[in-house]
Amino acid sequence: MSILKPEKIDRIIERFRGLEGSLAAGAEGESFVKLSKEYAELQPLAQTAEAYRKSLAERDGLKEMIAGGGEMGAMAEAEKAVLDRSIDSLEQKLKVLLLPRDSADDRNVILEVRAGTGGDEAALFAGDLFRMYQRYAANKGWRVEIISASEGDHGGFKEIIASIAGQGVYAQLKFESGVHRVQRVPDTEAQGRIHTSAATVAVLPEAEDVDIAIDEKDLRIDVYRSSGPGGQSVNTTDSAVRITHLPTGLVVAQQDEKSQHKNKAKALKILRARLYERERQRLDAERTAQRRGQIGSGDRSERIRTYNFPQGRVTDHRINLTLYKLDLVLEGPALEELIEALIREHQAELLAQAEAETS
Repeated sequence: MSILKPEKIDRIIERFRGLEGSLAAGAEGESFVKLSKEYAELQPLAQTAEAYRKSLAERDGLKEMIAGGGEMGAMAEAEKAVLDRSIDSLEQKLKVLLLPRDSADDRNVILEVRAGTGGDEAALFAGDLFRMYQRYAANKGWRVEIISASEGDHGGFKEIIASIAGQGVYAQLKFESGVHRVQRVPDTEAQGRIHTSAATVAVLPEAEDVDIAIDEKDLRIDVYRSSGPGGQSVNTTDSAVRITHLPTGLVVAQQDEKSQHKNKAKALKILRARLYERERQRLDAERTAQRRGQIGSGDRSERIRTYNFPQGRVTDHRINLTLYKLDLVLEGPALEELIEALIREHQAELLAQAEAETS
């Protein structure tokens, strides 16, 4: 049995028309905002559903003509062959649009990139990855704000944390979490040997105050004198903040700002995102306990992608996709190709599961 039940299609179209009527009637204030949001989210699904239903009715008419035979029947048969392909395409599109949405897909994100194994080379690679996401975000019209950064001794970053704001940020970046590996010849390598190093990427949906309630009594807040660059005032006042969430043991330290208040606010923002992601992973693990190998499980111990400089290739190991476009990936444009392939694979798995549940 298909997930495209006629009654389901009818309910979608009826709801969409109902929203159109309510908006046309002059809804105001919060009601208007709520209805407009639902209307915008439902519009592509409803329009596809209407086109699908109309095409099915048209095909039924052609079948009757074919049954009548003659010249008209032959013409109808040729039309039906074209229509069948269109219906198959609409059906596939509709199935994807009907998949349950990740509630965090529309959220902004906290992006964390950390150097892993490989010393200075790993820090340089972490810098390359962060700039790749910056360029990708710029192409999307997203806004990137660095929250904190710890630079490497010879360039790059030991750790960099940033917020990325825009439309559908988490939906596009959520599969980037994991271990990224690089293979290249470092500038300091006299023998020309290829070194392998790694960096980890974490993409956390930004939490709202209503998502994660943090009780002050669950926090230990330590203030201390900043040790990094930032001028005399950074080093002569206790502006740095370290927050420990006692129930989970999560620790966030922030010292980039000269103001203790601003450092605390940034640290709480990161802590809230990490707690939100922790809870999401817990719920997801419960829901998917019987399923294995699902893309986007958030298992950051897994090596997800290799960037091989000598061969100019990038390989995503989760979907066995290799692109010989290393420069274009790092510049941002070809990263879109990898992300879209991951999204399609994820959708295919969800569709297979949905079909299995309705069979």
